[in-house]
Amino acid sequence: MPKRALIVIDVQNDYDGGNLAVEYPVFSDSVQKVAAAMDAATANGVKVVVIKMINPPTARVFAAGTHGAEIHPEIAHRPRDHYVEKTLPSAFTGTDLELWLRKNGIDTVTIAGYMTHNCDLSTVIHAFHMGFEVEFLDDATGAVPYANSAGQATAEDIHRVMTVVFQARFAAVLSTQQWIECLQTGRMPERDDIPASNRRAIALREKELA
Repeated sequence: MPKRALIVIDVQNDYDGGNLAVEYPVFSDSVQKVAAAMDAATANGVKVVVIKMINPPTARVFAAGTHGAEIHPEIAHRPRDHYVEKTLPSAFTGTDLELWLRKNGIDTVTIAGYMTHNCDLSTVIHAFHMGFEVEFLDDATGAVPYANSAGQATAEDIHRVMTVVFQARFAAVLSTQQWIECLQTGRMPERDDIPASNRRAIALREKELA
């Protein structure tokens, strides 16, 4: 059995209709999934780490001392085993997270929280490079839309593409309910690889063209 820790990343008020409102999956739904994952972790002996992003007081989001930077109430009142404040996307950079995980014998990190394509992305890849097994709860997170000089993408597109990329190499992607069932039954989540994911895509394309 894996020795897991649930890493709850940046579930803060600015994402809840604030200065960086999460659009997909809808925040009101995804935050409940994060809460359910925390409750299941506590009930099944999985340690919970809560991460908080802190920016300078003049920042547009998560500015120190503002309501937007505070941990969301759904998360703040729930039990946790460790708390980390960070200033960069990865929960590992400039923090004691890796040391704490190693001291507690953790070999598998389960990522929930925000955003799919920024702090989650950075933490998933960082954890993978450190040798941790990684799990990602795709309904306990969310994305925002982007438009810049490189183009534009909806929140749904960004979230979907990132989860496909994670599953192909960096993490086992599963729903919160599937993860809870893994905790309760000992079943291991499905993992994949790049060549297999690529072959399936080519086969699907050829089938559509046939």
